[in-house]
Amino acid sequence: MERHAGTPRPITRYGTPVLHHRCTPVTVFDDALAALVDDMFASMYAANGVGLAANQIGVDARIFVVDCPDATGTHTITHVINPVLHLPEQRELVIDSEGCLSVPGQHADLARSATAAVTGVDLHGEPIRLDGTGTLARCFQHEVDHLDGLAYVDRLPIKQRKQILIASAEHPGVGVGVEQDSTL
Repeated sequence: MERHAGTPRPITRYGTPVLHHRCTPVTVFDDALAALVDDMFASMYAANGVGLAANQIGVDARIFVVDCPDATGTHTITHVINPVLHLPEQRELVIDSEGCLSVPGQHADLARSATAAVTGVDLHGEPIRLDGTGTLARCFQHEVDHLDGLAYVDRLPIKQRKQILIASAEHPGVGVGVEQDSTL
């Protein structure tokens, strides 16, 4: 069962150095790690996200959290520490709109594998494997990209990326520390 009592932290925006390098593997499994995972869930929910990587709240650690549905509509709410992404050799690509809490206010169509799996460990260092379809598969790919120093816009043509980043710079951001318009 996932924990959900944490303190939301501000979302790190594209261009911040921690978002643009491979994150450091987690080697210590303690109460501080559990508190970080709780804060990641709280931050994701405060920003109305479906996934969040640790570097999106400024932490250089290979951890992500998700709360998103698979192709059947079943929600998966979990964390993965030191994830490794596994894609099928024969990939069916699905083009769908993708956005990012670190590039607020913008979306773009992006092809991703229809299925994906991740292996890693949980808060206790126990091995886990998760298989995903639909949005969950997209989330796994998106979050592992973050932990490898990539955002979805880095997979787009340069001109489109520049346009999205310019438009995103005008957006106030998402999550805590950002004034929310209650009319939205």
